[in-house]
Amino acid sequence: MNIVHVDDRMVVVDKPSGLLSVPGRTEPDCASARMQALYPDALIVHRLDQSTSGLLLFARGADAQRELSADFAERRVNKVYVAVVAGHLDGEGLIDLPLAADWPNRPKQQVDFKRGKPSQTRWRVMAHEGPNTRVALEPLTGRSHQLRVHLTALGHPILGDTLYAPPDLAAASPRLLLHASELRIGGHYFTAAPLF
Repeated sequence: MNIVHVDDRMVVVDKPSGLLSVPGRTEPDCASARMQALYPDALIVHRLDQSTSGLLLFARGADAQRELSADFAERRVNKVYVAVVAGHLDGEGLIDLPLAADWPNRPKQQVDFKRGKPSQTRWRVMAHEGPNTRVALEPLTGRSHQLRVHLTALGHPILGDTLYAPPDLAAASPRLLLHASELRIGGHYFTAAPLF
């Protein structure tokens, strides 16, 4: 992992695709374990899906973790992701669709107007790339798989998404083309180098 920033309160890393944020049931290797090997007081503040790359925040100690976690809980954090999606989108918009667990198909999530929690994602076109579109995504809420489900519901799945995209689009990239590229918290602004 590339360390983007470190001080006495936080560490920001650029997590690669394929690495868990925290230990899995059978996989102990994760961003959290790697950080604690370097900084024993490093505690995870939020998570990225295993297949998502990009900026991941760790607190230095329990006090900093409580404060930074409160920033996330109270939506004082701005995150921007970059994705490449199937098809042509134009302009910008807001996806406002409630999400809930798809229990028979865990870990998948689904749009659910009866049981779903409010979920909002802003999107903006960055460029057209052949038959696909590069978009900037700003999650206004932080639901599991929110960006992936929202883009699929919009009719533009993220390339390489083996959970939500049709097989041909899942196979269009060797990895999920979703990258957490910007993080703004407590007067700090961090960016990650684009990977695709």
